[in-house]
Amino acid sequence: MQTFRSDLIAGLSASPKSLSPKWFYDAEGSRLFEQITQLDEYYPTRQEKALLRQTIPLWLDLFGPDAVLVELGSGASAKTRILLDAISDLAAYVPLDISETALEAAARALRRDYPRLDIRPVSGDFESLPNLPDDLPKGRRIGFFPGSTIGNLDHQAAVELLIASRRMLGSDSLFILGIDLIKDRETLLAAYDDRQGVTSAFNMNLLHRANRELGTDFDTDTFRHRAVWNDKEARIEMHLESLKDQNIQLDGQKFLFQAGETLHTENSHKFDRARVQALAEASGWTLREMRISAAPYVALALLQPTE
Repeated sequence: MQTFRSDLIAGLSASPKSLSPKWFYDAEGSRLFEQITQLDEYYPTRQEKALLRQTIPLWLDLFGPDAVLVELGSGASAKTRILLDAISDLAAYVPLDISETALEAAARALRRDYPRLDIRPVSGDFESLPNLPDDLPKGRRIGFFPGSTIGNLDHQAAVELLIASRRMLGSDSLFILGIDLIKDRETLLAAYDDRQGVTSAFNMNLLHRANRELGTDFDTDTFRHRAVWNDKEARIEMHLESLKDQNIQLDGQKFLFQAGETLHTENSHKFDRARVQALAEASGWTLREMRISAAPYVALALLQPTE
């Protein structure tokens, strides 16, 4: 909670105001996000699941015997089951997530359904990846980062994460990276501003969480959800826009929002092959293969460490 507090103070003090999307995911935020993934407009989850089912069987020979699957930002591990069902000789699964509650719940469910699999949850976040347990099986490490979550990071942060992942997984590893591709503006905006208002509630929950956990006094009736396509940066941006001039109090400090000013809560960068290639090369990986779904297009990139 102290980190949330210090991040919010820093974000409200900045110009423009911003906050990391990692703070979306309290229990209510996680519930709302799962609801988002079921929406007709939100294509990334269903498109990526279909692509995983098509692609993983084609890559099995590359994984080798006794492989160890390491998933970043595992959450409920929903997509993981596609891999667990496909990789019959997988030796261990290491889910890594910032939420210990989510980790424990996912691990319990997976141990029930995959009783022979060695499951080793590790708590941590993208800003400082932990070391893997020393006593894991010795097979090839397979990194797994689905959901186009890499798109939530700016270029330098994405490079740093991939560098840290290569260090964590080792020189003989592979990395499966889920990415969303650049497409028409209408499809992209609909995915982040659905008709039912679920994404709006998900974004607004950040203010509810701050009120509940940190004692801020956000009046959520005076803010609104905004999704914006930034063509220059090839990203969807999510904002919370103040509808009037107002002060927000936190720890005795006042933070002024002017009418129309926003708290920038998330970026979701979209990619093409050239952007994926540049990201891989900047972080010491080689793009070995890239498979693309049916429209609306998402992709899976298979990376291996550059020799």
